[in-house]
Amino acid sequence: MSLRSMTGFARVRKTMEEGEIVLSLKSVNHRGLDLHFHMPPEMDGLENEVRAVIKNGMARGHVQVHLSFTRLSGGASGLNRALLDVYLKAFQEAAEMSQISGQEPDLNEALRIPGMLGTASEDAELSKGVTQAVLDATAEALQALNRFRDREGAATAEEMRQRCGNIRGLVSRMDEIRGGAVPAFQKRLRERLAELLHGVTIDPQRLAQEAAVIADRSDISEELVRLRTHTGQFEAMLSDGGEVGKRLDFLLQEMNREANTVLSKTGGLGDLGLTITELALAAKSEIDKIREQSLNLE
Repeated sequence: MSLRSMTGFARVRKTMEEGEIVLSLKSVNHRGLDLHFHMPPEMDGLENEVRAVIKNGMARGHVQVHLSFTRLSGGASGLNRALLDVYLKAFQEAAEMSQISGQEPDLNEALRIPGMLGTASEDAELSKGVTQAVLDATAEALQALNRFRDREGAATAEEMRQRCGNIRGLVSRMDEIRGGAVPAFQKRLRERLAELLHGVTIDPQRLAQEAAVIADRSDISEELVRLRTHTGQFEAMLSDGGEVGKRLDFLLQEMNREANTVLSKTGGLGDLGLTITELALAAKSEIDKIREQSLNLE
C-alpha cells in the first residue's frame, strides 16, 4: 500500500430516472477518521451505509461528505404541491394583513424555496435504485479521492526522503569532527590550567587522562549512531508504505531528542563545538520540516 496524504477532493455525479445525485468528498489531516455529513433530510437514513463505505477505504482524516439529490421535475414527485399551497396562502394572508394590493406571488421565488422541488413528501421513501446509486457514487468518489491522496503522498514522501538524506549527511559530518574532540579538550584544559597554576609543570599523562574524561562526558558518538539508525528506520517506513503517519511522528520525536542532546554536549569545544552546533541545528531544522510534512500522511 502506497503512502497517502490526508488532503484531497473528489466529486461524482450520477443521473437516473428519479433525478440526479452529486456526492463530493473533501479531506484534510486529522488524528483519526472524522466524518461530517451534509445531505438532504430524506437521505439521513443512508448515513450509516455511506459511512461504512468510506471507513472501508480510509483510516485517518477530517472528511466533509456533501450529498445532494435533485428529483426530475414533473408529476407529484417534481413539485411539492402541499408546500406551494402553504406558500400561496401565506402570501395572501401577509398581503391582506399589510393592506398591500395589486401584488402577485413570484413563482420563481416560490420554486427556490428548499423542498419545493424534488419531493412530494418529506416522508417519501427512497427507491432501491436511488439508494444503490448513492452507495455507488460514494465508492467511486472514494476511489478518486484515494488516487488524489496517493499522488500527494508520493510527492510528500520523495521530499521527505531528500531531507532524511540531508540529515544523514549532517550526521556524517558531525562524526568526522567528533574525532578531533580529545585533542581539542587537551589544548583547552592545558591553557586553562596554565592560567591557574602560573607556570607550574603539569604531568602530560594526567593531563591526557583528565582531557579524556571530559571528552567522554561530552562524547556524541552514541547520539550520532542513534540518529543514523533512525534515518534508516525512517526510510524503511516510507518504503513499506501504508498507515505510517503516527509511527513517523514518534520516530521524528526521537530524532529531535537526539539532536537536542548533541547540542547540549558541544560546549567547551571551541571552534569544533560551534561547527557541530551549526550542523546539529541544521539537522533539527530538517527534522522539523519533515515532521510538518508527516502530519499530513495517513
